[in-house]
Amino acid sequence: MKSGRGNLLLMKTIIEWLKKNKLTVVLILAVGYLLLQQNSGPITPLSLNQQRFGGEMMEGAVLPKAGGGITGMMSSILPSDSETPPTSGQDRLVIRETTLSMVVKDVAESLKTIRQKTESLDGYMVNSHLSKPEESASGTITVRVPEEKLIEALEAFRRAGLRVVDENVSGRDVTDQYVDLEARLATLNKTKTKFEEILDRATQVQDLLTVQRELVNLQQQIDSVKGQQQYLSQSAKLSKITVYLSTDEFSLPYSPADPWRPNVVFKLAVRSLVSALRGIGTAAIWIGVYSPIWAPILAVIWIVKKRSAN
Repeated sequence: MKSGRGNLLLMKTIIEWLKKNKLTVVLILAVGYLLLQQNSGPITPLSLNQQRFGGEMMEGAVLPKAGGGITGMMSSILPSDSETPPTSGQDRLVIRETTLSMVVKDVAESLKTIRQKTESLDGYMVNSHLSKPEESASGTITVRVPEEKLIEALEAFRRAGLRVVDENVSGRDVTDQYVDLEARLATLNKTKTKFEEILDRATQVQDLLTVQRELVNLQQQIDSVKGQQQYLSQSAKLSKITVYLSTDEFSLPYSPADPWRPNVVFKLAVRSLVSALRGIGTAAIWIGVYSPIWAPILAVIWIVKKRSAN
């Protein structure tokens, strides 16, 4: 009898707790269900047609994937195919990057010309480098110009040099990536709205704190997606151009069509000879500088050997 009364009392206590913590129960059941689904196979974004809270039904509430809390699990939410808007050829986002390798008469002057032309085309310089060794000066400059002015910029940059030895234009289509981010952003915003509705109905302090924490995590994901969208959009609007400049063709980063040429071999051989002579001269200087250390030691060794011989 005592055991039966104890069980009955325990059941009443559990029922009362469930009534007072409806939101917590719903969240625990949802997380448990998703974890079971993850163990049994791949999980796809779930949509609950009805989610009960406070005795009322909420239509179309979206639950995230499992893994790290309710909103933390939503980092991998993907929109359904029906939510992905179609894209046309005219609206595609393409990030274009161009590299030029040019022989110039004056590297510093060419860098200045390219920088000024970039500014006149409403672009900007990303970075610039100038090196002036004894053999030949060289430099690199990276700029960004509006996509519609890319051809004009390239034509102006070519005129800044004596000869273009290598040119490469490439494009990366990021339209699908942008559309996926757009669809994911819409899903996150819908889920955020549902959590805000839950927050309005919450009465328990614990429930309020739980939902507010999930809303903060959701907002962080939304800001991250918006940042990625902005990066892709700006990268597509501004084409990147990297120009390599040098007074010597063989200092430029490119592979000539005919790698064996007599003039090339002769120049490389002269450079090798000069480098070897410089190495010998450098070694002689170091030996001379350290002579106060090694000269007395050699003298002592020579004297000792001479006395031993006598």
